[in-house]
Amino acid sequence: MFLGQYDHTIDDKGRLAIPARFRAELAEGLYLTAGVDRCLTILTPRAWQVMAEGIANLPWLNSDARQVQRSLFAAATHLVPDKLGRVVIPQYLRTHAGLDAEVVVAGVYDRIEIWDRAAWERSRSDFLERGPEQVQGLAELLRPTGGT
Repeated sequence: MFLGQYDHTIDDKGRLAIPARFRAELAEGLYLTAGVDRCLTILTPRAWQVMAEGIANLPWLNSDARQVQRSLFAAATHLVPDKLGRVVIPQYLRTHAGLDAEVVVAGVYDRIEIWDRAAWERSRSDFLERGPEQVQGLAELLRPTGGT
């Protein structure tokens, strides 16, 4: 499980040090792809497999399904952190997320997101403004099913 947010930097070679708390779970490798919200998403091999199967099973005749498949799979790469826990983020992914040097690495339960620090702050500020409405809108999804 990935929790917490960490301020990090991307060096001039495109390397990002994975937060120490996350390294053990990613030591054998990780999948990095473009996130939906102009961030990057890191998944463990197991989480990648679950997500990939779900996306791959979408009906390819549906144009939205094709676009999601294309966006996630074409942007994806498999990486193995070096002995210092660093990975090189490809330029096309840094461009996708608008990453420069200052980033936030956020644990989001089963995935990790990498955000440009300014974009992260805007997202957090937006949630502080609209959070109660958003949570209320999701309440229906959070209700247990079955029963009375």
